[in-house]
Amino acid sequence: MGYKIARFLINLIVLLTMRVRRINPENLPQDNAGLIIVANHLGRLDVPLVYHFLKRDDIILLVAEKYQAWALARWFVKQLDAIYIDRFNADFGALRKALIRLRKGGVMVLSPEGTRSKSGVLLEGRPGASYLAAKAGVPILPVAVTGTEDRLAKKNLTRLRRLQVTIRVGKPFSLPPVKGKEHDVLLQAYTDEIMCQIAALLPAEYRGFYADHPRLKELLQGQTPPPMQSISIKH
Repeated sequence: MGYKIARFLINLIVLLTMRVRRINPENLPQDNAGLIIVANHLGRLDVPLVYHFLKRDDIILLVAEKYQAWALARWFVKQLDAIYIDRFNADFGALRKALIRLRKGGVMVLSPEGTRSKSGVLLEGRPGASYLAAKAGVPILPVAVTGTEDRLAKKNLTRLRRLQVTIRVGKPFSLPPVKGKEHDVLLQAYTDEIMCQIAALLPAEYRGFYADHPRLKELLQGQTPPPMQSISIKH
């Protein structure tokens, strides 16, 4: 019952605060197999947007440990069965929980940036998403979001205006397992691939750290071979 109430409240929040435009939603896999959705992170409204956009009941969401201090946030985390994660240390306990649920067929939604971008542009990605995807052997679906910036939310909502939000869905791809001595280097290459896939779906002014990345230029030019065939490891 608590789960249904939480989802009802989330959908109500989204309907009251946003006008959502979906681009290429057909790229979202229709089965209930394991999947990692990676997206940029602009504002606090990104989280309710996840539950409004996905119609699945097996969503895996990692929540920053700081929200344990908020009673309302704790209630939502409990009802939605989200997982708290320590953003500042290697939280292997949280990653193990997420990995178990991924292997059971859950869909995980996370931002490889690890935090909201206050400037609105892409920050440098962290390797967590790459590690989980390669370890679990599940596909990755890149998604780009615009219009949920906190500054826009504050401005529009104080004037009783809904946010104009766009969700652009990319095409899923997979990462092979990480093995051998190249572990760290390969994870970095995987992370760059993930972030450039997101950047390619964003308007130019949102691409930030990855604006001049060579892989992004390939993607924008339509050069999209299987990701790991196009990655070269440089020492």
